[in-house]
Amino acid sequence: MNSKYFNYLFLILGITLLSCGDDVVRTPKPHMYPRIFFPEKTGFTVFDTSFCKFEFRYPNYAKIVQDSIVHDDEPAHPCWFDIAIPSLNASLYCSYYDINKEKALSKLINDAFNIADKHNIKANYRKESIIENEYGVKGMIFDIEGPVASPVQFYLTDEKHHFFRASLYFNSKVNPDSTAPVLQFLQPDIDSIISSFKWKN
Repeated sequence: MNSKYFNYLFLILGITLLSCGDDVVRTPKPHMYPRIFFPEKTGFTVFDTSFCKFEFRYPNYAKIVQDSIVHDDEPAHPCWFDIAIPSLNASLYCSYYDINKEKALSKLINDAFNIADKHNIKANYRKESIIENEYGVKGMIFDIEGPVASPVQFYLTDEKHHFFRASLYFNSKVNPDSTAPVLQFLQPDIDSIISSFKWKN
């Protein structure tokens, strides 16, 4: 065999073998999310204050933070507050309205639906469930799936005098994969707030 031909053949074979090593398919590593340290569930505290016309129980790992937004040198309403969960970087924003001529029940319910509707652009699915607890409190809960700012919202009313609305927000960018276990952790306690909610006489 011609030695020149053999050298060319050897060179081509060598390049082919070397290039095969670079053809390894590199798969990207899956996204990692920070480990979540869930607070210990040690029971409930009763929310019963002079500035609100209702009471309910909330988990001990949460804290009540009264709203600090001011209009005309006064808070928007003394019964606006957050149920803050610092360990999970989340808050349940709560607001209360007296039903009257300026704030009719139909308008308040429409507002609640409109606020939930704002998440439709990013939502994958929305489930609406009617609420009625043992104390005669009625309302609706919106469970919204997808990368939305507020995945759980609900309102409660006696349909005559009182209207309460709450929205769960995460204080960081929402990723459904990372927030799913947090929602699963919080859902029973949100259900407990709703089931224990009652109006004061």
